[in-house]
Amino acid sequence: MNIAIVTGASSGMGREFVRQLSQFVQVDEIWAIARRKEALESLRDEMEVPVRPIPLDLCEQASFETFAALLEAEHPDVKLLVNAAGFGKFGAYQKIPIGDECKMIDLNCKALLRMTRLTLPYMRAGSHILQLDSLSAFQPVPYITTYGATKAFVLSYTRAMNQELKAQGIRMMAMNPGWVKTEFFNHAFQTNGGNEVQYFDRLYEAKDCVATGLKDLYHSKKDYSVHGLPVRMQVRMVKLLPHSLVMKIWLKQQKKAKNNQGLTTK
Repeated sequence: MNIAIVTGASSGMGREFVRQLSQFVQVDEIWAIARRKEALESLRDEMEVPVRPIPLDLCEQASFETFAALLEAEHPDVKLLVNAAGFGKFGAYQKIPIGDECKMIDLNCKALLRMTRLTLPYMRAGSHILQLDSLSAFQPVPYITTYGATKAFVLSYTRAMNQELKAQGIRMMAMNPGWVKTEFFNHAFQTNGGNEVQYFDRLYEAKDCVATGLKDLYHSKKDYSVHGLPVRMQVRMVKLLPHSLVMKIWLKQQKKAKNNQGLTTK
């Protein structure tokens, strides 16, 4: 059985990957992984490709044991893995509970790595892995400190692993969007009481970013993908400028609000 696996599939970018992936890869079933069972079931109802809801919390050890056992029992041919699960928190470090920061590392880094390693034995030449990353991977970001650091890990891990996997004919790519209108902001704003982060220069739609990411995954040789010319230009500038200067520019921008209203769905 040929399958695709998408984590973080209950909302936002993950849900959009489930909706769009059949335009790029043909599979018999999509395994949709997230904590919220009801949201996964509603996704199944709107898809033509069969979707198997798999409610798992990827911050829990038992979830990986369950996933590994399912792979062993089904022994699928995994054509595509999308690791889209993750979250971030904005604000001064002392406002963010240590537990939340550790959980960001657990979900954004450790869970991504474990899902990748558990799935790889079930992938053959021609299979693909997309790691949902962030524009923040390219620079240190004050007041998004830990989240940005986790995304720097994802970028480095993905680019290096892509080189290792070439011998097996498996392609891995990071997708690094800028600001995208999703439920991400529901969590991120919880610790942003001082408006430490309030300047959002451009906001993109999830469907457009996902379309670019999948297109680059299947029709380019890139090891990371960035949606939107302005964001691509920003990445180039960040590579050229000292990070000390980049951080000063970022902090100056945050003194003035832009596009910061209506971003949460709660």
